[in-house]
Amino acid sequence: MQQRTPIEEQIDLPFIESLRISFQSLKIRFGRSIITTAGITLGIAFLVSVWTNNEIGLALQESGRQSAINTFEETTEKGISTKDIWLIVMSLIVCVVGIANSMLMAVTERFREIGTMKCLGALDGFVVRLFLLESGFQGFSGALIGALIGTLGAVLLGLKDYGLDLFFYFPLLPAQPEDGTMRLGVIVVILLGCILGMILAVIGSSFPAWRAAKLPPAEAMRTEV
Repeated sequence: MQQRTPIEEQIDLPFIESLRISFQSLKIRFGRSIITTAGITLGIAFLVSVWTNNEIGLALQESGRQSAINTFEETTEKGISTKDIWLIVMSLIVCVVGIANSMLMAVTERFREIGTMKCLGALDGFVVRLFLLESGFQGFSGALIGALIGTLGAVLLGLKDYGLDLFFYFPLLPAQPEDGTMRLGVIVVILLGCILGMILAVIGSSFPAWRAAKLPPAEAMRTEV
């Protein structure tokens, strides 16, 4: 009886194919993607709004205009308050939990799809990559929208507090005042918000992606969803 020889090499699909399948899956489940993205959008919007408002206040205080300094001292304290930090942390934790829950539901709905891919030879790493790409794209797009909304909210609040002085001293780019403290600038705040949103989305989907990759093909094909 001839013995079967083990497969010495397995072929993994290219990264561009993973991207194509991920985007196709997001289109099919567009409604769920919007719900997942909305959670990230709200969390990042709150973070960027608080952060940008603080940057605006510091920039106007450093401008030397007495009216801006008085308004800053009346409306805010220097730096982000402990209460705001706790609110930001809690909102981001809720985002991660929401992403994990959404991705777990997506795995459950796609048992047969995952089983079919694995029966056709898809490696565990390929399945993990699919889910991480989907969540990463959702995280980045949701964070970008949230960062823009948060910036707009901070600008409107700044107009209310500081008036037209806001446009003359708007901290768009990083700067280092004479006191040595480094201001990031609104552009950097938006960029950091987008990166953070993408990282949180990937973290939230890590366990669902691992669960999907470890799903036995035969069991997945028998599952009724």
